[in-house]
Amino acid sequence: MKYAIIVPDGCADEPQESLGGKTPLEAADVPAMDAVAAAGVLGRSCNVPDSLPPGSDVANLSLLGYNPFEHYTGRAPLEAAAQGIELGPDDWAVRCNLVTVEDQIMRDFTAGHISTEEAVELLKTMQEKLGDERLEFHPGVSYRNLLVYRGAGAEPPFSHDTRSTPPHDLTGRSVIDDYPRGPGSDMLTQLMSESMTLFADHPVNVRRREQGKPPATTVWLWGLGNMPQLTPFAELHGLQGAMITAVDLLRGLATLVGWHRIEVPGATGYTDTDYAAKGRYAVEALREVDLVVVHVEATDEASHEGDAAAKVKALEQIDRHIVGAIHEAIKAQGDYRILVTPDHPTLLRTKTHAHGFVPFVMSGTGIKPDAADRYDDPTAEHSGLVFKEGWKLMDEFLGTGGWGLGVYGLGTRGLGVGQ
Repeated sequence: MKYAIIVPDGCADEPQESLGGKTPLEAADVPAMDAVAAAGVLGRSCNVPDSLPPGSDVANLSLLGYNPFEHYTGRAPLEAAAQGIELGPDDWAVRCNLVTVEDQIMRDFTAGHISTEEAVELLKTMQEKLGDERLEFHPGVSYRNLLVYRGAGAEPPFSHDTRSTPPHDLTGRSVIDDYPRGPGSDMLTQLMSESMTLFADHPVNVRRREQGKPPATTVWLWGLGNMPQLTPFAELHGLQGAMITAVDLLRGLATLVGWHRIEVPGATGYTDTDYAAKGRYAVEALREVDLVVVHVEATDEASHEGDAAAKVKALEQIDRHIVGAIHEAIKAQGDYRILVTPDHPTLLRTKTHAHGFVPFVMSGTGIKPDAADRYDDPTAEHSGLVFKEGWKLMDEFLGTGGWGLGVYGLGTRGLGVGQ
């Protein structure tokens, strides 16, 4: 048996006036996803409990089958794992975004999708001027970087009560009330303030202004946590997995659960990513591993920018080059199962992540088709296949969950699976 999961990040959404009252999934031409629906079952899952932040960290822990109440410690430590940064028991990782804040308004949470080369220069300055034996600034990819606090031999300044706000939740809004709060927040706020001074006339920003690009005015510190302990996926399920993604968060999760990380040339974590290359590499990976996850950030990025047309276009590219390519290949090799699901909703209206159910569709060996022949949000609303605890979906997908999708097929709507 081979398994494939495709994650169009944040593609679940509301009806859009600009799309004729349709959701992006409804408006998009996605024949490959519809074919999976016609051959299998359509349902809904809630991957982020209401008491936890609605981010890709919590949601993708759930998608991989790990209960976030037991394993979630914060976003940044997952990204530290992606970079091979080891964290001791007293160490903390903090997400360190390069952003554009002007007049206390979050103008751009990516600083104009600043290049990795420019980020390296800015983080080098932070380390030289503000770093020490406890504070380490680590460049990542583009605007996504890290701060590590080494806490050995010291009273930890942070706790899980330290609150912070993701900058992508603040686009176009005042940031005055969203600086860090709670234990250690004074340290974080001070570092953010000092970065403004260091970046004001930094050569990187001088060049960016000359080129008409938004400057990186400050670092935004958020998503802190210490390293989680995750039982390897192979130990839990007896399967070898691989992750294809351009996002460090997902690379880190793959590392922590013992999966292969497949780097795809041209994968950018944005709407200009090479969709076809991701599809090709996934098909190739299925020759070597039991399960491959293809994560695509483009749909999420389009939502953060409030661009409905870009979100629809990204879905169509995912459908054509990834879902279609993988579905055809995996069917040809023998027994298989394929699952398409976002991790969480990301709303065009608010440009932010949201709590709530997301539609999923799966088909393959042992799964009896239901009545659905389309994959979209409104059709999924009528499904009785519901997982309130999204982390239980993985067991069901692998055929070890006990609900039995071979039984809960056509004509079983309203059973409320997982309720």
